[in-house]
Amino acid sequence: MTMANNGRVPTGIEGLDAVIGGLSSGRSVLLIGGPGTGKTVFSIQFAYACSQAGLRTYYVANEEIAEDLRTQAKTFGWDMVTPESSGRLSFVEEAGKRAEEVESAISLRIHSRKTDPRQILADLPDDAEALIIDSLGSHAANLTIQDFRDRFDYLVFELRRRSVTTLIVLDEATSEGFLNFALYPVHGAIRLEKRDNPYTGRRERVMDIIKMRNCGSPIQPLPFDITSTGLHLLPAAQGLGGKARG
Repeated sequence: MTMANNGRVPTGIEGLDAVIGGLSSGRSVLLIGGPGTGKTVFSIQFAYACSQAGLRTYYVANEEIAEDLRTQAKTFGWDMVTPESSGRLSFVEEAGKRAEEVESAISLRIHSRKTDPRQILADLPDDAEALIIDSLGSHAANLTIQDFRDRFDYLVFELRRRSVTTLIVLDEATSEGFLNFALYPVHGAIRLEKRDNPYTGRRERVMDIIKMRNCGSPIQPLPFDITSTGLHLLPAAQGLGGKARG
């Protein structure tokens, strides 16, 4: 296994690792964002970086099929076939299973069963070293706020016990619907946003490092872009690594 000397796993995102030093090994980080903010690109990029670092990586795809993710990765120049062939990367498709459950429930005129984020743990192989859950929202349907909080806390605790470096993706609406409780037990949290820049009059993407334990997190949101080589921080953001909040 290869990772940074300080026990952190590189994200593979240009500029971000210089700012936060990568993600802490064996800990969970929450990635929040609305539609079109770059959550899936971030997730694929991180999965690729983990596999390149020698980590046994699992990508749980709850909203897209694996073939679409491979195609998207290819457009950025990331070869997913080689790490898949060597066993360093595996896509776990859950979208189709969920669709079948909903179809069965509709045909039988019954409510679909209550989802449970903890099911991810039951399906996760023992050799997992890195995990991307994209996204957790599909595992939160029909749960009360307390149900979600209890199950999410347990999910994060168990992943830490297993020393799995995890990126948990959650859409903004679901996070707010559960009163942002998901922000508390995780080791780190990042929010991706699109906003209007009042100085340029243009729309821009920014990354807010809400928290990142064991390292200084920038106070200011970091502007980033998505180009043909993936997600990367803009030069103005890369100099903010030392301006941290506790």
